[in-house]
Amino acid sequence: MVAEEKFSNDRAYLFFALRVMGEISYLIAIPVILLALLGKWLDERFLTAPKFLIAGFALAAFISGYAVWRRAKALGKEYQELEDKEIKL
Repeated sequence: MVAEEKFSNDRAYLFFALRVMGEISYLIAIPVILLALLGKWLDERFLTAPKFLIAGFALAAFISGYAVWRRAKALGKEYQELEDKEIKL
């Protein structure tokens, strides 16, 4: 019985960690890809290479950083709830 509860808790932590990894990766990759493509397109259109591409990467860094910070706060609360749930068991 105790081994089953420990296995269940370990699974919960594993799935939480995988979800965190996926969400953070998504929050970083999407702005970088979209803004890099937009920057490249603008550079080709206005013959300004690589100004818009670099600006796109810089903007993506700020957007991703802010998005990760906000999501990390929410994930921290979820992790604390997971910890509290384990303590009660």
